[in-house]
Amino acid sequence: MMDLMPVDRRSGLSPKSFAEEYLHEMKPVVLTDLTSSWPARQRWTVEHFKASYGHLRVPVVSNNYSKPGKGYMTPDRIISFKEFLEIIESGPTDLRIFLWNIFRVAPELRSDFHIPTIMDGFVNELPFMFFGGEGSKVALHYDIDMSHVFLNQIHGRKRVILFAPDQSRNLHHHPFTVASYVDLNNPDYEKYPALAKAKGFEVMLQPGETLFMPSGYWHYIEYTDGGYSISLRSFGSLPARVRGLANIATHYVVDKGMNRLIGPSWRKMKERLAERRAV
Repeated sequence: MMDLMPVDRRSGLSPKSFAEEYLHEMKPVVLTDLTSSWPARQRWTVEHFKASYGHLRVPVVSNNYSKPGKGYMTPDRIISFKEFLEIIESGPTDLRIFLWNIFRVAPELRSDFHIPTIMDGFVNELPFMFFGGEGSKVALHYDIDMSHVFLNQIHGRKRVILFAPDQSRNLHHHPFTVASYVDLNNPDYEKYPALAKAKGFEVMLQPGETLFMPSGYWHYIEYTDGGYSISLRSFGSLPARVRGLANIATHYVVDKGMNRLIGPSWRKMKERLAERRAV
């Protein structure tokens, strides 16, 4: 059976303590006070977003996002931000907005948050927002650019399951992708026997908390409530950056190209390769 441990929750961490206990150890941690001075904590309400930015057009995805074929990794539809927010307010839905840099069209929102000083290397140009309805899920994956990610929860709660990079084979990693499609809520140990050996972490991220996910960490995210967060990215070692660039080149060219050509057959080929590579 999978072994999932709780994630440490810490406050008042100095950059030195953070580096020694978590960054250098490549261990996740929830920082409970990193965003305590952010105006976003009070200003970024659903009503504020609807009133000030509801006219923006946003790409919305659903559980179809990873289905093989020509629509692989493309939005389901483009709707107004206000319409999307009303949908997630109305009840459970699988609709999400992810990796949205709203700050390019609304730069004034940048004054509502601050780049952390807990470590160096943050990329100011890459703040992304994530929105989702209650029950929406983000399939198990690791971030293609290999950055360290600080996921700052603003509204609602998220359940997050994490695995270190050395667990990739146990997770039946699909080759040419950064994804796995095992169902962590209902694990099928007969189909995915290596999954029973997987060791990871589990946490319920609360509003106002920040989850540090080290470079290359696998993560599955489930929106317990309709809500949203902002992620800030920091790049670490040169080898990690090089691997991130290689991932982007390989996955976008090979994986997307083969999906367009043979769709479901490509998915089956990746599944077979993942089974062979599993421990």
